[in-house]
Amino acid sequence: MNPTGQPVQLKPNYKILGVLAAVGLVLFLLLQVFPSTASDTLEVQQVNVVSQEKAIDSAKAFANDTLVLPDLPAPSVTYHTNAELSGYVAKEKLTQTYMQKLEKVAPYDVFRVHYPDVGTGDALDIDVHMNTGKVVAFSMYDNKTGASQPFSLDPTATTEKDESVTLAEKQEQAQPILKAMGFDVGQLNLQTKGNQQDLLYTTKDGKLGDSQLQLKFTYEYGQIRSFQPVLTPPDTYTAYVKEQTTLAGWLTALGYGLFTLVLGVLAIVFGSLKRRHTSFKRGIVLSIIYCAISVFSVLNMWPILVDITLGESNKIVSYVIIGLQLILNVLMAILLYFSFVGGDGLWRERGINIWPRSKEIGYGKYVLHSVAVGYLYALILLGVQSIIYLILENALGVYSATDDTSSPYNMIYPALFPLLAWMAGIGEEAVYRLFGIAMLKKIVRNTFVACFITTMIWALGHTLYPIYPVYSRPIELLFIGLLFSFIFLRYGFIAAVFAHVIFDSILMSLSLISMGGIVNILLGVFYIALPAIVAVVIYTFTKNKGVENAYPPYVPPAPIPQAYYDPAQGQQQYPDHPQQFQQYTSPVPPSEHENKPKE
Repeated sequence: MNPTGQPVQLKPNYKILGVLAAVGLVLFLLLQVFPSTASDTLEVQQVNVVSQEKAIDSAKAFANDTLVLPDLPAPSVTYHTNAELSGYVAKEKLTQTYMQKLEKVAPYDVFRVHYPDVGTGDALDIDVHMNTGKVVAFSMYDNKTGASQPFSLDPTATTEKDESVTLAEKQEQAQPILKAMGFDVGQLNLQTKGNQQDLLYTTKDGKLGDSQLQLKFTYEYGQIRSFQPVLTPPDTYTAYVKEQTTLAGWLTALGYGLFTLVLGVLAIVFGSLKRRHTSFKRGIVLSIIYCAISVFSVLNMWPILVDITLGESNKIVSYVIIGLQLILNVLMAILLYFSFVGGDGLWRERGINIWPRSKEIGYGKYVLHSVAVGYLYALILLGVQSIIYLILENALGVYSATDDTSSPYNMIYPALFPLLAWMAGIGEEAVYRLFGIAMLKKIVRNTFVACFITTMIWALGHTLYPIYPVYSRPIELLFIGLLFSFIFLRYGFIAAVFAHVIFDSILMSLSLISMGGIVNILLGVFYIALPAIVAVVIYTFTKNKGVENAYPPYVPPAPIPQAYYDPAQGQQQYPDHPQQFQQYTSPVPPSEHENKPKE
C-alpha cells in the first residue's frame, strides 16, 4: 500500500502471478468449461439452442394446425425452467438417464411463446423445446384474470358446462394432440378412472428415480384447456427445497440485508466525520455508473418480471415489485456513495493511500498495473472456485438447479448482460472492502477478523441462488471473498475492483457466448477485454502517467539531515552545510572516536 503524499506505484511479481494464473485457467477449463470432464454441478451443456424466431414459427404452426387457431396476435417469447425437476435430476445423479430417455418429451427448459389474446378473450401459452424446436405443451387461460378457461378443438363448441362428457370422448379429443406431440397412443397407459376430470397417461419408459412421467390433459366444460408432460419430483425432495429456500431467505434478510444496511448508515456517519481527510467528490462518477447499470438491469428483465403473474389484472403486482426494486437500487447507490467517501477518509486518516486520485503522481501506470493484476488474479480465482466446487460437491453433495429469473434469454437486450459485472465489482468492493474493512478495523483491531466479518456479510447475500444446500454458497464465497480482501490490501482498491469485474465478466460472457451466434461470441470476447480497454483509456488521458513524466514535474522532497555526534559539543548535532551533510551521513558512536589513533 502507498503512503499518502507520495507518488503511487504498484510493483507486482508478475512471474509468480503468471504461473498461478496459468494453473487457475487450466483448472477452470477442465472443471467448469469442458463437458467431458465437468462435474454434474458445473457442467455447461454444449448443445445448439434454436432461435426465438424458430420457436415462434413452431408455436404458430401448432396453433394453426392442431388447435385450429388461424388468427393470432404478435407473440412474446420468454425462457422458462422447472427448477425443481432440474435440481432433482442433478441431486440424484440422473442427468444421463434423463437426457437419454425423457428430456425430448419432458424438458425442464423451454421457450414459452405467449399469445395475449387468441380472439376469445383467452391467452395462450405454447412451450417449445429449446433444442429440437418441437412443441411440448400448451395452456389456455383468461387474459384478464389468469383463470383457466374452456378451450375446444372444435371452433363451434359452446362453453356451457357439461359434465356428461365420457372418458372415451376425452380420449378422442386428446388423440390429435398426442399425435402432434409425437406420442404413440397405443404405447401409453391410461391412468384416469371413473369420473375424474383430468385425463392422465403414463409411458412405459417414463420412470426417473422416484418420479413417473405423466401426460396430463386438463378439461373444463368437457373441453381440453391444457396439455403438459408432468415429471414431478418426490415429496421428500420438494419439502427439502422448500426448507432450504426458507433458510436462504432468512440468511439473506438478516445476515446480508440487515448488516449491509448497518454498514450503509455507518458509511454516512464516517463520511461526515472523516471529511477533512477526503473529498465529497470521491465516488460520484462510480456511484452514478452503479446506479445506471442497476436500474437498467431491472428494466432489462422486464419480460420475465411481468410474466411472473398471469392475467392483465394481476400484473399490477409485478409493476409494484419492479417499482420497489428500482427505488431500492437508487437507495443502494446513495449508500454506496457514502461508502466511497467514508472508506477513503478512514484509510487516508491512517496515512494509507489505498485508492489514489487521478491527479496523483504515477496514477496512469498504477492503473495499468492494477488491471494486469486484476486479470491474473481473476484467473487464479476461477481456478480456486473450481476446486472449491469440486470439494463441496463430493463432501457435501452440493448441486445446482436451473434459474430463469436471471437468464440472458429473458432480457430485452441480452448483449448487455455482462455489464452487471461492473455493478457487482464497483459496489461490493466499495461497501465490503474499501469501507467495511477500514471501519471494522477500528472496532476489532484485527485486519483478518475485519476481512472475515465483511466477507461473511457479502457471502450471505448470495444464498438465494439455486445451489443446495444453501450454506455451501457462503462457504465457497468465504474463500473467494478473503482472496478479494487480500488483493485489496496488497494491491489497492482499483486492483480489487478490476479483479472482481474481470472474474464476473468471464463467467457472464460465457453465458452470453453459450447462447450462440457470432455476435454473442464477439460481444463475450469484448466484455472480457473491456477492463483492459478502460485502463488504457484512463492511462492515455491522464496527465500523471508516471513519476518520470508527471504533470507538473515531480520534485522529490529534500532529504532530512541525519543527526551525528559532535565530540566537541558532547551532544547530537545537525549539519548546517552541504559538505558537512555529506561528511556526517552516518553517526559515529563516542567509543569509536576514542579508539581512533590520533593523526
